Amino acid sequence: WDSDATGATSTRATIVANAPTAAIQTLVSTPDRHLVFFGTETTIGTTSTQDDLFVRWADQESSTDWTPTATNTAGSQRLSGGSRIESALLSKQQVLIWTDTTLFSMRFVGPPFTFGFSNLGTNCGTVGPHSTIDISGVTYWMSKDSFFMYDGTVRKLPCTVEDYVFDDINLSQNNEVFAASNSKFNEVTWFYTTEDGSQIDRYVTYNYLEGLWYTGTLART
Repeated sequence: WDSDATGATSTRATIVANAPTAAIQTLVSTPDRHLVFFGTETTIGTTSTQDDLFVRWADQESSTDWTPTATNTAGSQRLSGGSRIESALLSKQQVLIWTDTTLFSMRFVGPPFTFGFSNLGTNCGTVGPHSTIDISGVTYWMSKDSFFMYDGTVRKLPCTVEDYVFDDINLSQNNEVFAASNSKFNEVTWFYTTEDGSQIDRYVTYNYLEGLWYTGTLART
């Protein structure tokens, strides 16, 4: 889809030739500008080969050249921790990738490997695709039973309301968990669904400057 003002609302999105047809998430890495698919197909175009831990990227500045050769930067990598990629997020000079159990770093290293992958921490996976957020190079996220941050080191956040949150959360609605930043007040907030709910009805807020936690109710669809 072309966002140019002329025809932007009348021209429909079109299928990108040669690209994978199934993925958990996509993004463009910066500043190297590779289109990356997370949890995608091992055989492009065959959805039955989708692997929830498989990462694939196209040639630099291309959305159609996915076949690795000696003269391009396309490639792939299968992650070795967890059972499924849950989220990927652009951070400072890297892409952070969370599985259900592990945090990985994906850094542009140039030829011949294009990207280097490293395991940053285990038992610190994220609860869902929208529960991660980066604030000026520091990343915060909610797991299934704790809160974490990464500023070069993975750290579990001391949380005074941890039992209140995780004793009453509906993890079957984990895809609805949503992290948001209020930089004016140095806060990150997670919206989530309580155990008996089916949509977001509560939030928990962390003031990362003062180390304080707040909770409240707020219905969101």
